[in-house]
Order: sequence, then C-alpha cells, then structure tokens
Amino acid sequence: MSTDASKILGINGLGRIGKLTLWHHAGRKFFDEIVINVGREVGTCMDDLIHYIERDSTYGRLEAFLHGFRGESVITDVDPGSGTLMVNGVKIKILFTDRNPKDIAWADNHVELVVDTTGQFLDPNLESDAPKGSIRGHLEAGARKVIASAPFKLKQGAMMPDDAVTTVMGINDKDYDPVRHCLISNASCTTTCLSHMVKPLLDAFGLDRVLSASMATVHAATGSQEVLDRLPKTGKTDLRKNRSIMNNIILTTTGAAKALQQVIPEMASIGFIAESVRIPTASGSLIILVINLQEELGKPPVRRDLINQIYKDRAQKQSDDGYLIFTDKQNVSSDIIGTPRAAAVIEGHETHTRTASISINLGHMQGIDKDILENIKDRVGSIQVTQAVIYGWYDNEMASYVNMLGDRTVTIAESME
Repeated sequence: MSTDASKILGINGLGRIGKLTLWHHAGRKFFDEIVINVGREVGTCMDDLIHYIERDSTYGRLEAFLHGFRGESVITDVDPGSGTLMVNGVKIKILFTDRNPKDIAWADNHVELVVDTTGQFLDPNLESDAPKGSIRGHLEAGARKVIASAPFKLKQGAMMPDDAVTTVMGINDKDYDPVRHCLISNASCTTTCLSHMVKPLLDAFGLDRVLSASMATVHAATGSQEVLDRLPKTGKTDLRKNRSIMNNIILTTTGAAKALQQVIPEMASIGFIAESVRIPTASGSLIILVINLQEELGKPPVRRDLINQIYKDRAQKQSDDGYLIFTDKQNVSSDIIGTPRAAAVIEGHETHTRTASISINLGHMQGIDKDILENIKDRVGSIQVTQAVIYGWYDNEMASYVNMLGDRTVTIAESME
C-alpha cells in the first residue's frame, strides 16, 4: 500500500455491517487506522456518534465485546474538530460530507482499500460518474480495491466485468486475482452459509449424482423492513416488507441461488431454488437445504450417518479457519449469535434422509432419439433416489458474515503490500 508507516482501511457506511466491521477491526488490529465515511452529520454532536458506535442491541457494549466483563471504555482521544477518535488503540477518522463514492476524500486520507457496506452501489458495470453513484466511484476517489458487503447486482443479460469477482472465504477465495480484480463482492450472509453447506456434498458425491436441490432460509429481520406497518413507497411491488417485522412471519425473496453460481459455478447446471422467510429476531438465521441424490451401485447408500460424516470430516479438515462447524447439540437461534467465524453450523441432530424408488418412462423423456427408443423393449425403469434434509445455522451479522468479511479484507490488504 502507498503508506509505509501504517495500514489504512476505508469503510463506506456505518449501518449494521459498517459498525460491526469497525468492531471487528478494532479488535483485530490489523489496520492501524480506519477512515469511515458517514456522509452526513450524526445527531447533534460527536458524542451522539460515539453513543451509536459503543452500544449494540444485539451484541451488547463494545468494551464487553472486546474485553469481557472487565472491559473499560475503549473509546478515547475524541477530537470533534478533526472528527477523530481512538477505538481500542486504533485511530478512527470520520468523514461527514460526501455520499457519492467518487467525491469521498479517500485519496486525501491515503485510503487504498475500501469496504462499501451501504448496499447501495452493487452494479460493477456502472461508470464512476453514474448520477446516483457507483462502486467504481471509489476507484476514481483514490481507492485501488473495493469490497462490497453484498452480492453484485447485474442488469438482465449483463456479464461480470473482467476486473470484478465474487468470493466466499473457504470456498473460492483463491479466484481473487490481485493483479486483475479491483472490485470484489463478499457475497451475502445467506450465500456464505449455503456455499459451505453445498460444497462438501458436491465434493463427496459429485455433480452427476445431484438430481435437484432447494433451500429456504429462515432469516432474522434486516434494515429493509419496517418496525410498524407503513404505506409503500411509489412503485414498490413487495407489500410485505412494509408490514411490521415485530409481529409477522414475512415471505420474501433471496438472491442466494444466483450468487451461489458465482462462487460454485457448477451449480448452474442444477435446477436450484432458493426461498426466504423473515422472522422477528435480531440475528441468528437458519438454512434448510433439501438435496436429491441418485443412489449408485457399488457406492455406500446415502444415509444420515454418511452425510453427517461428510460434514464432520470437512469441519475437522478446516479446523484452522473454523468456517464450518458440525454439532450434535440441539441449538436454537440465539445459541448461534457470536459463534466465532462460523459460516455454517451444521445441526447434525436434525439431518434426515428418505430413499425411494422412482419410475422413469424413457418414452416420456425429452432429448432421447426415437430410433434409440424403438430398440428398447422395456422403456420403464426405476432408480433409487435419496432426499436429504440438512440444517445449517448462521449468525447473519457479526459472527458469520462480518468475521468472514474481515478475513477477506485482510487477505486483500496483504496482497496489496
């Protein structure tokens, strides 16, 4: 990076992911300085910003998060005039003026690596001077690398540009090319968990044995939902997100299926369906993965113990990074909150399988040549298919997503040195 004496990280946005990213790096101390762009005045004074930074309704107080019950205040040396403070010994500078990425003073503050946590700038094909802003604007403002804390959103028919990539740590993080890529999506919390649930099964059984797959995420509330019922904005088509998340189970959508193909490309050949249900909790979510596998002669039958062993072996193999955890314990969602670095916590106690014989009439199948069918006397056959249901927990905010975003950020920073 350009400065010899320090490592500087830029964070755009101070919402849920932005604040928790600050907490993560204040504890990790890989970066000596963090420059945070808020883009507007906060409350009535600097104390109001500090009040927001040091407290969290889900994870408690910052000092306890970092140092346990003996923790004392970790915010010191506050200078409202310069917008600077120290958090756990890490210098923090706040920028209050600009919201468009191209106008943010990254260059003036020697920031070359930015994590954009706003969720607003996700089209990597938009030029830096797009009227409503673009992720490429950060590059114009002085950054060399930008990490988006959400999946890229490509317009219909658009291709991923050569300088952009989507990665999930422990799955395809090596797809990042430090020479070529300057825009990196860290995918989503759901895609992160899902990829760590799917990849071990693909590696164990092979793509050819997967007949179909689907998932549903039972997901904690997010900032896009309303506390109380509210009149929809002009043009809004999803009326359910305007209903109170405090009082309802709400059906919604997820882009996890599309994003999964970006980190595990072979999934494009499987008819994968992804659904989402929002529930009234602050954090702690669950993926229910259903996968149909063809039984094969000479191979062990697909049963609960086999699937659980696949996850146990993968978790043991990845014990150094801790991204996958297998447990036989009976958990509830609050047990998952704060689980260090776990992309997915497999609840082995609830893994289920059911095997059935399925009849197939070759005469009804598409793509089989009629001449071939005429030479087949018995066109009806049967195959053994096992449906497996696997449950994977994830802390959709700090423990799973933000901690892995932190790992991605550090590895990219190291590649820039």
